[in-house]
Amino acid sequence: MSYETELERIKQEIIQNLPSDIIIEKIEFEGPEIAVYSGNSNLDLMESSNALKNLAKMMRKRVVFRWNTEKRKDPVETEAYIRNLVGEDAEISSIEFDHTRGEVIIESVKPGLVIGKKGINLKEIRTNTYWQPKTIRTPPLPSRTIELIRRMLSQERQTQKDILLKIGKRIHRPPLFQDLNVRLTALGGFREVGRSCILIQTLDSNVLLDCGLNVGNPKDRFPNFFIPEFSIRNLDAIIVSHAHLDHCGMVPFLFKYGYKGPVYTTLPTRNISTMLQLDFVQICEKEGISPPYSKRDVKTTVLHTIPLSWGKVTDIAPDIKLTLHNSGHILGSSMSHLHFGKGGYNFVYTGDFKFQKTRLLEKANVKFPRVESLLIESTYGGPQDRIPSRQESEKELRQILNATIRRGGKILIPVLAVGRAQELIIVLEEFISKGIIDKVPVFLDGLISEATAIHTANPDFLSNDLKEKILHQGKNPFLSDFFTTVSSREERLNVIQGGPCIILATSGMLIGGPSVQYLKALAVDKDSTLVFVSYQVAGTLGNRIQRGFKEFQYVDPKGRTQLIKSSLKIFTLEGFSGHSSRSQISQFLRRIQPRPKLVITNHGESSKCVSLSTMIHKKLKKTTKAPKNCETLVLKSRNSTR
Repeated sequence: MSYETELERIKQEIIQNLPSDIIIEKIEFEGPEIAVYSGNSNLDLMESSNALKNLAKMMRKRVVFRWNTEKRKDPVETEAYIRNLVGEDAEISSIEFDHTRGEVIIESVKPGLVIGKKGINLKEIRTNTYWQPKTIRTPPLPSRTIELIRRMLSQERQTQKDILLKIGKRIHRPPLFQDLNVRLTALGGFREVGRSCILIQTLDSNVLLDCGLNVGNPKDRFPNFFIPEFSIRNLDAIIVSHAHLDHCGMVPFLFKYGYKGPVYTTLPTRNISTMLQLDFVQICEKEGISPPYSKRDVKTTVLHTIPLSWGKVTDIAPDIKLTLHNSGHILGSSMSHLHFGKGGYNFVYTGDFKFQKTRLLEKANVKFPRVESLLIESTYGGPQDRIPSRQESEKELRQILNATIRRGGKILIPVLAVGRAQELIIVLEEFISKGIIDKVPVFLDGLISEATAIHTANPDFLSNDLKEKILHQGKNPFLSDFFTTVSSREERLNVIQGGPCIILATSGMLIGGPSVQYLKALAVDKDSTLVFVSYQVAGTLGNRIQRGFKEFQYVDPKGRTQLIKSSLKIFTLEGFSGHSSRSQISQFLRRIQPRPKLVITNHGESSKCVSLSTMIHKKLKKTTKAPKNCETLVLKSRNSTR
């Protein structure tokens, strides 16, 4: 069966299942969506019949309704109509038109007023303008990255539409094989932390779960793209679990070398990934290192990215459906549920996950429709890996801060720009506002402020408690005047020469960035303190200092190497980690519904992957695997019962 035959079959199925008085003028595959273009003037006819809702449910596909171009009201008139309808109280920031998708994007401080009671305003806009309204919240902090992406998409609407049409053809092509055969190949991140990359293959499809780089090991920095199982030409989709570089850092590299398919992830992950990828290119250029891809490749990645919401089932290949679920690790981080064939096999990839509620996020999801096999992280999967409770770690942090401040020292906390930084901002804001610690300046250096701005633009992905404070109580810790952003060498020098303070600086593993500059300047100060709050990958400077090294090498801007001796007091607070402890992993496996038959471990030091796999097999009576990089597992074959 050809693509054209499949399109005609679906078109006839849609026509047969819609009321006869609904006029269909065109049907297109726009990425994973089936776009139905209608010539009807009466929207009530469509809405009262619940036609599209019933159609999507019956076909098990994402169906969207649009009017043809000639029916849409003039954009200038439409904007005037919307502003008059909604009123000034909604504080509309901007109104933008997407002509290729027939959408009008309304950004406002109070989107609830734009929507209206029971969605009445959105219905009025659709009925009277024939534009499909989409509301977004005006972020309280401006984000350069979000503005860059919006400007890029606005300028490339037709390009993106053409991309979606090509992707749609590939997704909705008829499958060639009836037999179900599912294979997993470890391209990176197995028995190691870094360069996470998993290839999932069926007879019809090839999907990549994550595509990261190894930040701590320059010798094995990139995934094993050279093995025969991997082919860019045959790749149908990339799924990005979250926006740390060890999971998303090499996605633009694939576009540089010919990949033209979709990237599926959440909206916050797309935005944060773009921020970190652009920063990675810039850092490489500053250090005189040739980056593996360019800023243009990052732009191409954005144009091919299809943001998904949690819980929404999406076709990504002829025989694979994807559903994302909260993983609790960082903003927008997701577990990936893959549904193969007609329910023949189901696979879940946890990515990095936290099975504990934090101040920033809800804990990871445990309920899935079906799960035959599970790929789970092992970062803290060793038998000695106990992570203290948040309460214990916050108490210890309070003591460290007060002791250091009272002896006149500074506290340097190297952080990843995304996740731990925002968690600490919330904690420090409470400490200072309630007088729990002495009030001193808190400086944010690196990409922390930009990443925090992206957090404020996505309150729906935050914990319920934090979302309630931000949206309904007007208490946004990210807007506190306790925090000062540092962005220049002169400002950094003033911080170093100033009095007691708290410094949150990237990078979190001391492999570059402002944290290393502060470390060099403060190393001789026996009154100051260095606090680690996130995982330190083997091979990084952070890992060496954490293990007790008192000396480290520093390369100055002129390329000269200096040996620095440190007198700093060193602490590690693992309770702030965004990863699950061994006991939390065990709790997750006991509560996941339904229970998987096979559990595969990755994303951990070799001993931890093996140890966790052994524990799960012995205590939970599961079949387990701890594969090595470049190894392939057959998850489902035509004769298997697994």
